[in-house]
Amino acid sequence: MTTSTEPAQRGRLQRIDWEKVGLSLAAPVLAVVISVVISSIVLAVSGRDPFQAFNIMGTYGSASDAQVATLNKATTYFISGIAVAFGFRMNLFNIGTEGQYRLGALFAAYVGGAVNLPSFLEIPLVLLTAMLVGGLWASIAGVLKVKRGVSEVIATIMLNAIATSVVGLLLIPGRFAPTVSGTSNSIQTKDMAASSDFFTITTQGGELYGFVIVAVVLGIAFQLVLNRTRFGFDLRATGRSEAAAQASGVNVKRMVLTSMVVSGALAGLIGMPDLLTTTHHFGQTFQLNLGFIGIAVALLGRNTPVGIAIASLLYAFLDVTAVQLPLKGDFPQEIVQVMQGTIVICVVVAYELVRRYGLKRQQQKVGAQLAAQAAAAAKKEVAA
Repeated sequence: MTTSTEPAQRGRLQRIDWEKVGLSLAAPVLAVVISVVISSIVLAVSGRDPFQAFNIMGTYGSASDAQVATLNKATTYFISGIAVAFGFRMNLFNIGTEGQYRLGALFAAYVGGAVNLPSFLEIPLVLLTAMLVGGLWASIAGVLKVKRGVSEVIATIMLNAIATSVVGLLLIPGRFAPTVSGTSNSIQTKDMAASSDFFTITTQGGELYGFVIVAVVLGIAFQLVLNRTRFGFDLRATGRSEAAAQASGVNVKRMVLTSMVVSGALAGLIGMPDLLTTTHHFGQTFQLNLGFIGIAVALLGRNTPVGIAIASLLYAFLDVTAVQLPLKGDFPQEIVQVMQGTIVICVVVAYELVRRYGLKRQQQKVGAQLAAQAAAAAKKEVAA
């Protein structure tokens, strides 16, 4: 028996433009394929078997402990990608997530080490501190853009360098780091209280970050805000055409500043999975380049939560399995960096190729429709 809802469901399925979906997937897939080919050529030229290298990575990556490590890294990369993508959707290139998350993590670790509160107060305090510092640091670039017309790319790049210097000035004994005793060369903030420990999920492969749930919530919120709220509509409209958005009543300068602050606040969360789960302090060995990885992940994922999640898993998989290459074969670990770098380059080229193909296909469809209409009109005239 056919229900009344089945025709409607078939209609919705028919309205899905599968060719458009295919084109959306074609660019990142093409970028990854080209990157694999280039990496294989580099390995082959150096006298090594690329198939053996990929087999080592795939075999280790299928182990449960490697899968947990991949998910943990992917959680951090996903948050970084979401922070960058928020600015990208506004057509703002927030290249400063690197400095924003490092400053956010430094101040969060300092505040977390200075107080000892119950978990339900300690953890939110640390998270809010990181977001507040990241947002404030990003707001500098936002103010420069709306008040003086300074490109956010230049401003955020320079702010990254300044943030590195600020971290170096604050992370010294007697300021944010306790006075070093004896011959220890370790300079880091005071360890945070045990109440700051974020929960983990025990699995067969090890401890999975509970922050993976936070990442999922951020992804859902990102999608809902951009596609189901007036703010998201204004943000996307401003990103596509500032003149058109302003003509429709949108305060463009306020949107630019707000988007920059939100992007920076999200960037402040990048270092939190490691800080609240493993390190519990900020030191000289705190992980670098997470903000830059977020740029690559956002580009590969086309600034969508699902795409960013897949790109994060790919980058995390490459990082986790890379360490096995010199251990289980005569392969340089740097080949993974070559692969990641070529993905970033190839994704730009692939998007342009797919865009041009999409325009060509659209022109062909319009031409076919016009020809069909002309033929129908001529047939009517002959019949008349």
